[in-house]
Amino acid sequence: MKFELKWLAWEVTRRCNLSCVHCRSSSKLMLNQHPDCSTAQAYRIIDDIVAFSKPVLVLTGGEPLLRNDIFDIVNNATEKGLRVCLATNGTFINSEMAEQIKSSGIKMVSLSLDGSTAEIHDNFRGQPGAFEATLNAAHYFNEHGIKFIINSSFTKRNQHDIAACFQRAKQIGAHAWYLFMVIPTGRGKELLEELIAPEDYQEILDWHYAMEKHQDEILMRPTCAPHYYRIRFEHNKKNKTCSKRRALTFSPGDSKGCLAGQTIALLDVDGNVLPCSYLPISAGNIHQQSFKKIWENSELFNSFRDFSSYQGRCGSCEFIKVCGGCRARAHMINGHYLEEEPFCDYIPKRYKMQKKQTT
Repeated sequence: MKFELKWLAWEVTRRCNLSCVHCRSSSKLMLNQHPDCSTAQAYRIIDDIVAFSKPVLVLTGGEPLLRNDIFDIVNNATEKGLRVCLATNGTFINSEMAEQIKSSGIKMVSLSLDGSTAEIHDNFRGQPGAFEATLNAAHYFNEHGIKFIINSSFTKRNQHDIAACFQRAKQIGAHAWYLFMVIPTGRGKELLEELIAPEDYQEILDWHYAMEKHQDEILMRPTCAPHYYRIRFEHNKKNKTCSKRRALTFSPGDSKGCLAGQTIALLDVDGNVLPCSYLPISAGNIHQQSFKKIWENSELFNSFRDFSSYQGRCGSCEFIKVCGGCRARAHMINGHYLEEEPFCDYIPKRYKMQKKQTT
């Protein structure tokens, strides 16, 4: 099986003007201990990436628009043949900024909407006015013909608002809606008691399947919920139907759950290459070795690609190549990235047999 890097998130800064409760990088406005790379260093990083692969490059943070040279970086990456996307919190978007984004060649922008109302969203984002900023950004993106995704993250504090949040994303003209199940990493470690209960998790994913199946106004995808792919398979088999699921043109994959270290990765502000945005374990540093060597030879990444090394129920599951279990959640909650997915309640057939044999 070939493991090709198709999607790379690049944390170009850890600075941010918001203080979101679930932030994976614990971003703040001033972080002197994690300075941004220079423009020249950014160009060298892009050269290193394109020397072996042409992944979709998602510029993220922190807030990428805090960098004065962000569009220089975009232009350089675009000239080298990379498809560039931007993740922003929307607070800096006005008509002029939207036009810069459009003319720079950025193909897609992601915005966050964690509630259908200002009260819910602003509580999650840690700043009054964040909700209006997102709606304002969506307005300008629509006005300038810029496609955008809405990412919505959920814990117990806002899970009651999932359906309304989805409707709001459609209302403001999003091209796609990604439902994120929060992983307790970074500042999100403080949310352990707020994580959605496993039984609610299943109900939410069943709801997602029903919505996806019966509407085609907007693309949908649950993120950091890999066992959705097992659920979808089971529903399709039971109903003897095929999902009409569509994929974004830049999507890293549409047939498997966890892709960490297999087709996706994160490059953090310090040059560390991580399996995904939510698993803070480095496979190597690009200031010490090439991206190609890290991707192809990393012991960490190769362990992700060896499904026989997975533990617990994941290691016995017939859906291991469909789902894979969330490696970040396994690490943060069960203590190791190869452990079983803690929020999946499925009991694999082989696991049942093994338990019977040992009792």
